[in-house]
Amino acid sequence: MRHGHVLLLALAVAVAIGAVMTGCGKQSASNEILIGEYGSLTGTTADFGITTKNGIDLAVEEINNAGGVLGKKIRLIIQDDRSDPAEAKTAVTKLVMQDRVAAVLGEVASTRSMAAAPVCQQAGVPMITPSSTNPAVTKRGDYIFRVCFIDDFQGTICAKFAAETLGLKRAAIIKDVKNDYSVGLAKSFTDSFSKLGGQIVGEVSYSEGDTDFSSQITAIRGTKPQIIFVPGYYQEVDLIARKARQLGIKVPLLGGDGWDSSTLIPNSGGALEGSYFSNHYDAAMGGPEVKKFIAAYRKKFGSDPNALAALGYDAMHIMARAIERAGSTDGAKIRDAIAATKNFPGITGSITIDKDRNAVKPGVILQIKGNKFQYVTTVRP
Repeated sequence: MRHGHVLLLALAVAVAIGAVMTGCGKQSASNEILIGEYGSLTGTTADFGITTKNGIDLAVEEINNAGGVLGKKIRLIIQDDRSDPAEAKTAVTKLVMQDRVAAVLGEVASTRSMAAAPVCQQAGVPMITPSSTNPAVTKRGDYIFRVCFIDDFQGTICAKFAAETLGLKRAAIIKDVKNDYSVGLAKSFTDSFSKLGGQIVGEVSYSEGDTDFSSQITAIRGTKPQIIFVPGYYQEVDLIARKARQLGIKVPLLGGDGWDSSTLIPNSGGALEGSYFSNHYDAAMGGPEVKKFIAAYRKKFGSDPNALAALGYDAMHIMARAIERAGSTDGAKIRDAIAATKNFPGITGSITIDKDRNAVKPGVILQIKGNKFQYVTTVRP
């Protein structure tokens, strides 16, 4: 009997301690709004994840310094998906099920966003991707949003620029067949370029992580293109460009926002000189808010922000405003508030969320000159 009393006493103490700890947890949580973020902080596209995180961090700092949201501070809980779709799904499952975040930000890569989005959708947790452009991302459900343009628009920008601005008729394509972003952008470019009277004279493929592009470039060289469309990520683009120049191809390359990395120009060894790519943002877009953002980013991180940093910044501010307008951390109310976003004055341009939860916003064309990305033109939707 004595032993039984001891067990009962121990159990009672454990329950009491648990209740106190639970109460403390609730009290702590009541002073914060938890936002989850997942991205490629390591792996093949780490530059994407790190710069996006920087932009989000800067926005959180500004929001909290201004009093937070609903009188509470925002606390980010960050998960590294190591540039892997399976890890992205695992990361978001932890954020949603274990950390109980109110909302989620991420990813950059469309394939990873599509892997993780169903977790948010099923749990009723709103998710905003700053920069996944494949149209299928937001089709994962009505809790999934983006603050960037989609590949249909981006592909059209590139095709119109090649056909109308540069006056070219013959284009070749080198795409990453294991990357939803690359495949979707290649299709959009092909459709638009063909409608504008252009001809796709050759199309070859590779897979993310490949390092030898000799056979692809040799096949493309024989088609005599006037421009080569490479809708891939920066880590392969510089290798493709170098190989193209080594094999005697002198025409410019053209790509999408996956080129936007501080490592692209130094790693390409001058092979991308004169080439072009579409993007979401450039400092030349100007305006006092853009200049303020650039100055704040430089002060905090010691470098200039790229478009992914700017999109991360915009995504966090849109999320915070949505929570404020919702007056709650209830998922459905936040979702409705995000969907109602109109003419948000973002660093990457005015952002309106349409009925398909995509951003209606402008895009830019940049050219690589020397060691810089030089602004060429803005294309509005």
